[in-house]
Amino acid sequence: MKNNFCVIMAGGIGSRFWPISRTSQPKQFIDILGSGETLIQQTFKRFERVCPSENIYIVTNEIYRDLIKKQIPHINDDQIVCEPTRRNTAPCIAYANYKILQINPDANIIVAPSDHIILKEDAFIEVITTALKVTEKNDYLVTLGIKPSRPDTGYGYIQFNKQIVSIDDISINKVKTFTEKPALEMAKSFLQSGDFLWNAGIFIWSLKSIMKAFEKYLPEVDTIFKEGLAFYNTKNEENFIKNAYTICKNISIDYGIMEKADNVYVLSSDFGWSDLGTWGSLYEIRNKDDKGNTIVGKNVMTYNSSNCIVNMPKDKLVVIQGLDDYIVVEDDNILLICKKTEEQQIRQFVNDVMSEKGEKFV
Repeated sequence: MKNNFCVIMAGGIGSRFWPISRTSQPKQFIDILGSGETLIQQTFKRFERVCPSENIYIVTNEIYRDLIKKQIPHINDDQIVCEPTRRNTAPCIAYANYKILQINPDANIIVAPSDHIILKEDAFIEVITTALKVTEKNDYLVTLGIKPSRPDTGYGYIQFNKQIVSIDDISINKVKTFTEKPALEMAKSFLQSGDFLWNAGIFIWSLKSIMKAFEKYLPEVDTIFKEGLAFYNTKNEENFIKNAYTICKNISIDYGIMEKADNVYVLSSDFGWSDLGTWGSLYEIRNKDDKGNTIVGKNVMTYNSSNCIVNMPKDKLVVIQGLDDYIVVEDDNILLICKKTEEQQIRQFVNDVMSEKGEKFV
């Protein structure tokens, strides 16, 4: 277990969950489920079951350092890996790789987002443990695929080779293709074919394997971070990283490496997963009343309204009449009313608000 490390990616602003998720406090730092813990607290605690606490790194924007310290007070400062600006997932993983290299070159690493929902935690830990066994002995880049329950157009898909590879009695499949958020008809055909899984965006690999992949497929990114070998985990790291990020390109690990590498494998999984990317995905997992409404707020009254997600301050009296399939959310000084079927426009709303009304609303 001492070789097990985890990199939690926590730099996003969660704009699709606006107005609750804002730049000053994105969704990963909010108790969005009403469980008493924020999403990042749940994620950190989950990975403490497979990694020593001191081996869990959180990669985030530097503006969230104090927020992380407040929510996870037992974390060490050097476990908070602060990016000066957002450059997508490949640079943040490369940065974490070099920090971990200085501590344990034999590391076996899990990379995961900070804001996913895992409803079946024991099943999740079992899958992660299985994947770590595979990557400990093999030069494989492993991703977790979720058995799809519907033709969802909001998720990426992984096509796998149906021929099962058996490693120490562990069944795993080689990945054939990745597809980003397909159109509905294509998503339906994926489900019918039986050889597609949802892409959970959770990766497991040895440090040696992922660094070799960076050298081969993203050498321009790898070279930038390799130049800082003498600075990681020292007082000079921050200045080096600020310069590195000014010249590092914006690219995802999926596009930069996973879609190109020939040693990518997927473990088919079922552990009650949701990426919690949208209000609609939250609606799916919340309890509903007999009209299909899911309501947060003690004083919400509905009449002839159905299939709505309502999120209100606990003391506000709200009366809703005649709405079907709507998102109704209030937070602080913002009220959002939007059709659930058109929630993809929320990002555009946020951009428009920023340009027309200013930063204080986002």
